[in-house]
Amino acid sequence: MLSGVVLLLLLTDVVNTEGNCSYQDVLNHLNLKKDNELFSMTRPVKNFRTPTRVSLEVLLYAILDVVEKDQKFIPYVWTVTRWNNEYISWDPAQFCGINNVSLPTEVLWKPDLTIEEMTEKDKAPPSPYLTINNKGVVEVQNDQVLVSTCRMHIYKFPFDTQSCNLSFKSVIHAAKDIRLQASDNSSEATEWSREVMRTQYEWLFINMKVTARNATDLEDQDIIVYTINMKRRSILYIVNFLLPVLFFLGLDLASFLISDSGGEKLSFKVTVLLAITVLQLILNEILPASSNRIPLIAVYCIGIFGLMLLSLLETIFVMYLMERDSQDNEANGDQSGIEDCNRQDKALNNSDREVNKWTRCACIYDVTTGETPAEQLPVAKEGSSSSTKLNEEYQTLDKLSHELREMEKTLSQLLINSKAEYVAG
Repeated sequence: MLSGVVLLLLLTDVVNTEGNCSYQDVLNHLNLKKDNELFSMTRPVKNFRTPTRVSLEVLLYAILDVVEKDQKFIPYVWTVTRWNNEYISWDPAQFCGINNVSLPTEVLWKPDLTIEEMTEKDKAPPSPYLTINNKGVVEVQNDQVLVSTCRMHIYKFPFDTQSCNLSFKSVIHAAKDIRLQASDNSSEATEWSREVMRTQYEWLFINMKVTARNATDLEDQDIIVYTINMKRRSILYIVNFLLPVLFFLGLDLASFLISDSGGEKLSFKVTVLLAITVLQLILNEILPASSNRIPLIAVYCIGIFGLMLLSLLETIFVMYLMERDSQDNEANGDQSGIEDCNRQDKALNNSDREVNKWTRCACIYDVTTGETPAEQLPVAKEGSSSSTKLNEEYQTLDKLSHELREMEKTLSQLLINSKAEYVAG
């Protein structure tokens, strides 16, 4: 009889065990319902002096953008938050080995964690579910697109390395209510982030440093800081910016081979200088105006701009000196031309006097030759007309001077012959 009762109890226990194999049976056992404010309204501890220990894990999926002008850092991260709910526990053996259940997030209380550097609301939708296990551990996983502020150090741009922080803390709860702790160290966070990294765009992920700032005063708040270190890929800036500026400087130096006599050299230098100005405007759109130090790339551009400006000023100065020299040469040429004309006029007057003198002598001493003064008059007239022509056309002075010397020799020979005939007669 006793053995029959024991067998009946065992069969009943087996039936009951087989009947508790659904998630709803676990929820019914825990009395978890959407309208049950016991679980969702207050911090899940049986003694309010007991702090809720919240474990945080952050993985970096992608570096979406880094806006230097606005000093914004936009990463795509995966966060895992875990804490203990003291009102939740069950024996998996009583529910066919069920050791975890997924629930809507609004059913249970969640820690109010926020990110200090976040400037815009998360654009990604939050996870609609959370997971609980038989020991009361609650886990929430979320993927977030964070728009956070990050102070950029662009002194070495584009060879710079940036460090941006993501500081997690509670909004209102102090350390006496919530104690934050990181579930992974720096090396683990770096290794896991590299494994799940999807894209980095122009930035190369270096490492992630995890720092826990535990409050010594319970009225303060615990903070966990994730520092993401990344390096810019500079090859595109070298090809599209640094090298063109250097090429423009080479063109400006090559312009020294252009002749200074025309205006092509000046216009070429001005064009190259305007090209450098355009590149500086593009650089101004990239770099933030709040930088305390002048970036090296700005010094590089200003230095090349200054060299090209000095080259342009040198070209203008040389052309000015050449113009002044040309004007002085023209003035000296005009003055020397006037002096040459005066000398030529004086020489022509002397030549006229000599011609007239020798003509008169020929008229006096050449009477016996049978030539009349009227016949010799054309010689004087010819000499007079020649001198008049020389006055009008001084360019042929050398030629006429040669002719006058030949005429002088002829007249001298005539005079000698006349004297000889006169003596003989």
